[in-house]
Formats: sequence, C-alpha cells, structure tokens
Amino acid sequence: AGPGPWRVREEGVLAGQSGAALADGEAVPIATGARVPRDVTAVIRSEHGRLDAHGGLQPQREVVHGQDIRPRAQECRTGDTLLPAGSAVTPAVLGLAAAAGYDTLAVHARPTVDLFVLGDELLTSGLPQDGLIRDALGPMLPHWLRETGAEVRTVERLGDRPDALARALAASEADLVVTTGGTAAGPVDFVHPTLARLGAELLVDGVAVRPGHPMLLARTAPGQHLVGLPGNPLAAVCG
Repeated sequence: AGPGPWRVREEGVLAGQSGAALADGEAVPIATGARVPRDVTAVIRSEHGRLDAHGGLQPQREVVHGQDIRPRAQECRTGDTLLPAGSAVTPAVLGLAAAAGYDTLAVHARPTVDLFVLGDELLTSGLPQDGLIRDALGPMLPHWLRETGAEVRTVERLGDRPDALARALAASEADLVVTTGGTAAGPVDFVHPTLARLGAELLVDGVAVRPGHPMLLARTAPGQHLVGLPGNPLAAVCG
C-alpha cells in the first residue's frame, strides 16, 4: 500500500482468506488468486521485487497502480449475457458457468435422428461395379448431424422397398427422420407416396436450387419431422 519501499508483514494472505487492511508503506505476501486486503495499491510479483538489508521490499521495475489485481466484475457484471440462448454446452461452457456461480443450466435434450438410406444400387464396401455405386451419404451424414448437436440413433439401409420404409417410419420415435434417395419422380422414387400413405403433412416439396431441388420436409407425427434428401451426394449436400 502507498509508495515504496514497503515493510513486509510476517503473516501472508492465502487463497480463500481475507487479510487485514494495509497501511501506507506496508506489504504482505499473498497467494495467487487470494483476495487482496483493503487499500492495496498493487501486487508485485515475487520475481519483480527484492528485500533490502533492512527488510524493506524494493521493486525491480515500475509499479503501476492496480497492477496484477483483478477487480470485481472485471470478467462480467450482473445482467451481462454470457452465452446466447441455444448455445451448445461444451466443456468450456461448463467451466464458464461454474466460474460465474451457476450450479445448474437450463438445457434442451439433443434431438434424436434416425437415418434411412434408400436405393438397391448402393454398396457398403468395395469398389463400384456392375452398375452399383458406393453409399457416400450413409457414412457422411451421421458425422454432420452430430456436429450440429444431434444424437444419431439409427443408420439403416432399406433399399428400394416401400413397405420397409413405411414400417421404419411408423416405428421411429426419433425427433427427426432423414432419408436419402427416392424423393424425385422416378419409377422407384417412393418417398412421396409412402408419406401420403402414412398421412404425413408435406411442408416443403422441392427447393429452388440445382443440384438438390428434389428435397422435401414433412411432419410425420406430433413432434417429429422428416427431411428427404436426394440420393445424389452432391445434390444432397448442395440442397
């Protein structure tokens, strides 16, 4: 406290303690993170000071008022927004919440997703051959969905079987169903008729972008929606 040099008290201030107020010309050892006593001018790091022959603390560099002291509300003030609503809860967010004094956070559960891959022409291994091609969306989409915060429960390959899709949709309890393929108007594109058969409400039927326009969004049950992606990987990604 006050101008130096300073007489150093014997008792120190430990983290979690509050030391007695200092008079001008006094200093006290203090632990990193401890609460500074009242009327403290600055904190001098141990490597930036030395004791003279009389036991006085001499600074080794200029002492600036308030240095190495973090005042109350330096990080945030009452009423400040720490995170916008809808932020994902990451380890860093948990640390921030704890540091700000929160014991609990109001959160929404991760939305669950079932992914159904359609198409008899899709291979799950090996090289494309004899008119068959590799399934690119089945391996790719789950990772993208997880990156957005979703919990992917099922990745199922149903082929070109309308009854299999109808059974899978009827049995799904996921918040979101994603299908790949079968959304256009070809001879084996049966997503539209299957949705109509199940009484789903078609909300979006095609988007104004190419590639990717045969994409759809439907409400399949209360609290459940279906996104139908084109089977072409480029069209699915662009859409």
